[in-house]
Amino acid sequence: MRYCLSALFLLLLSASPLLAEEAEERDYRAEAIEILESVPLIDGHNDVPWQYRQRVDNRIARINIAVDTSEMEPPMHTDIPRLRQGRVGGQFWSIYVSPDMPGAEATKAQLEQIDVARRMIARNEDLQFVTTADEVEEAFADSRIASLLGIEGGHVLDNSIATLRTFYALGARYMTLTHWQNNDWADSATDDPRHGGLTDFGRAIVGEMNRIGMLVDLSHVAPSTMHDTLDVTHSPVIFSHSSAMGVTPHPRNVPDDVLDRLPENGGIVMVTFVPSFVNEQVRQHGAERQAQQARLASLHIGDPGARERAMGEWDAANPAPRATLNDVADHIDYIRDRVGADYIGIGGDFDGITTVPDGLEDVSTYPALFAELLRRGYEREELEKIAGLNLLRVMRANEAYKASVSERRPTDVRIEDFQ
Repeated sequence: MRYCLSALFLLLLSASPLLAEEAEERDYRAEAIEILESVPLIDGHNDVPWQYRQRVDNRIARINIAVDTSEMEPPMHTDIPRLRQGRVGGQFWSIYVSPDMPGAEATKAQLEQIDVARRMIARNEDLQFVTTADEVEEAFADSRIASLLGIEGGHVLDNSIATLRTFYALGARYMTLTHWQNNDWADSATDDPRHGGLTDFGRAIVGEMNRIGMLVDLSHVAPSTMHDTLDVTHSPVIFSHSSAMGVTPHPRNVPDDVLDRLPENGGIVMVTFVPSFVNEQVRQHGAERQAQQARLASLHIGDPGARERAMGEWDAANPAPRATLNDVADHIDYIRDRVGADYIGIGGDFDGITTVPDGLEDVSTYPALFAELLRRGYEREELEKIAGLNLLRVMRANEAYKASVSERRPTDVRIEDFQ
């Protein structure tokens, strides 16, 4: 009996570090959930409306986000049960239209995508359409997911400030100035420079966005455009889904000299989960794979089968690295260390990306990220700000500036006035 008790004691002693670690993990997660149930977690960017267009030609009854969508082919990252598991209190639904669409065609498609997003929200009682910071908090208090609209790409204006005002009237509360291509008034981060930042017409657009209270989103734009915007804006800006260039030098991330200007402006970087934006090995592998595809296309002209076989061999010999939840936390750390927790938010880009970091597979996983930040020593107040209070502050600042210039008339300027 004495031997059995001693063996049992030794067994428990040897297992105790693991048990303690598991208990610690449960505590961090429980604390993270409690924080996210006390303040609204507001994600800056989710592309579900585009999924409706791509998968079912905007026939909204054919995708029911009220039930599990993870079994679809390919799986989606978002549905209401998983939003609830993730303790999402507010969501900016991205209203995206490809910049390959010309002029008026893009404007028409934008109207269609706003309609899809509005109908999606209306048909799900868990969601509540909102347009102000107060309405976000009211929806959260009513246990509904505050649903906001954000336009992803200023090309959809077709160079019309009147169209900007119309989109705002339909509920859009931010606009990303460019997408992956330059437009006629602003340079993109992923295109060759054309304007050197904002044109004078682009500055007029930023001024009108300030006047009507629409958030200026600087994700996707070139650093020159970021700086030009910060020079002229009267209201805090957002980066709806970007990370830190100081950690991963992807052109879609925010450089240090722009981060350094955020405290003066009051804006926020909503750290994204895009694997190539948060992990340098993933970024480098992607570049090498694209180079190999171009090489094989040149070597095997007219023989797609040979290209496909050779690419399969390259993929087998060069397995893709994986980004992780820790990579995302590293970007949050970097921005916090450089300018402080007051200038950070979350912008996952779920359903706009095809691969995800390990540990952040879908919208149910936000508590795991906040548990990791707790493990790294973040204070509760910092996490409340990162979750959503920083964004609410930015929204209220834009709303306050709108109120302060309410007597100012809408601008009549046209792009032709600057040519």
